[in-house]
Amino acid sequence: MSSNKATDLIRKGMEALNEGSTLVAIVHFEDAVKLDDSPTARSYLAFCLAKEQHQIGRAAALCLSAMQEEPNKALHYLNLGRIYLLAGEKTRAIKTFRKGLKLERNRQIIDELKNLGLRQPPVVKTLHRDNPLNKCLGILFHKLGMR
Repeated sequence: MSSNKATDLIRKGMEALNEGSTLVAIVHFEDAVKLDDSPTARSYLAFCLAKEQHQIGRAAALCLSAMQEEPNKALHYLNLGRIYLLAGEKTRAIKTFRKGLKLERNRQIIDELKNLGLRQPPVVKTLHRDNPLNKCLGILFHKLGMR
C-alpha cells in the first residue's frame, strides 16, 4: 500500500516539477522518500533541493546514492547533470549527460545537451583546444565559413 502511495507522490512531484513548482515538488518527493526510499524519488528530490534550496553537496550525494542502487537508469544521470549545471560545473555536467545517453536515449538529456551547445573539435587535433594556435585558427575558419 505504501508503495502505491509513494508512486502516486512521485507522479505528483514530477507534474509539479514540469509545471515549474519546485517547492511543491520537494514536498511530494520528500513524502515519497519517507514512505518508500526509492532511488527515483531520491534522484528527483536531489535535483529539487539543488534548484530551490541550493544544497548542491547534499543533492549530489542523494543522486549518487540513487545511481549506486540503479546504475543503469539514465534518469539519475539527467538529474545529476542538472545538479552539476546548477553548481556551475558545465564540463562535469556534459560528461554525466553523455554517460546517461550511453545507457538509453533520453529526450530530456538530449535537450539539455542541445541547450548547452556543441563545440567543434580543435582545428589541430594534436594540440589542446586552449592552445592559442587552435583558438586563432578556429576563429579564422569560422569567419571564412569553413567550419
